[in-house]
Amino acid sequence: MIPKAAPASDNLLDELQSALAHGTVARRVETLRRVTDLFVNGAVDYSDEQISLFDDVFQCLIHHIEISAKALLAHRLAPINRAPYNTIRTLAFDEAIEVAGPVLTQSERLDDDALIETARNRGQEHLLAISRRRTLSGAVTDVLVMRGNDEVVQNTVNNPGAEFTERGFTRLVSRAEDDDNLATCVGLRPNLPRHLYLKLLAKASTTVRERLEAANPKQAEDVSGAVREATRRARSASYGISKQTEIAHALVRSLFEDGRLDETQIAQFAEAGKFDEANAAIAALANVPLAVAENMMVETRAEGVMILCKVSGLSWPTVKAIIDMRDRLSRSEPTDLPTCRATYERLRPATAQQVLRFHRMQQISTEAPAA
Repeated sequence: MIPKAAPASDNLLDELQSALAHGTVARRVETLRRVTDLFVNGAVDYSDEQISLFDDVFQCLIHHIEISAKALLAHRLAPINRAPYNTIRTLAFDEAIEVAGPVLTQSERLDDDALIETARNRGQEHLLAISRRRTLSGAVTDVLVMRGNDEVVQNTVNNPGAEFTERGFTRLVSRAEDDDNLATCVGLRPNLPRHLYLKLLAKASTTVRERLEAANPKQAEDVSGAVREATRRARSASYGISKQTEIAHALVRSLFEDGRLDETQIAQFAEAGKFDEANAAIAALANVPLAVAENMMVETRAEGVMILCKVSGLSWPTVKAIIDMRDRLSRSEPTDLPTCRATYERLRPATAQQVLRFHRMQQISTEAPAA
């Protein structure tokens, strides 16, 4: 039975049964209103068992009413911390944003699993509603950043209660390359990892750098330093090479000159996460400068790696090991390996050589001002 918390509950169960069996839509809506009033007025005092009974009643009614009535129910239940759980989930998954929106934005009854499921299966309006929640975990913002349009992502970044994983921040930095407003907002997040902050600055426009300098005077040196570093690296392949990198390059050069540098050795470098050695080895086999190979190896997409590997005559297992190494070191989203494999197997060596010549020409034109 419906809990008798007030006189209004008298004969309500009989009315509910009658409304479901023979009533018009209007009568069902009126019954829903009475049940909602009864619940809202006594929600604080109800036991878990009583709330479960209300949950069953709501579930019966909301499948037989129009959108406007469901939207009103969502508005009334969304702020209540002890609202019936299954009813809240049903409203959150509703295709109509006027029904789902209030619950997705306000209800504390929705856990991360429910929010993530909704974000993965509903449209941008639902994602935008989620982005407005008081707090958002890193697991939820990962999905919002991955699936959301520009408005959703901007809203999520501007939400002071949102948390981001390093993977989420990596995606944000990538998306911000052509969006000054987003780049500024991401750069102002207090928990943005330093290496991603510097990467953001290196690719940021003058406008973004000025905004970040004005907002964080103490970090102004980081801004100008990151820009100088990016410029100098673009002009000089030898800039910033550490002693460890020099040793790695010397080892690979020795192996190559002795005729001992082969595909097996490159695969071993990649599996061990030795980027400098793997890069130098591929550069040697592809007969390109180290700087050209490095620029292609660190591109966001894997096409550069596949071009180098095809010119070097490497088999797919070795290419996969190199791509896996890149993903591990950059902590980025795993590369779509089946698609890469299909592309690599279709790629002709002659085509790869042509693309590689283009990269060489780019490197020469970049080095010309420094000379």
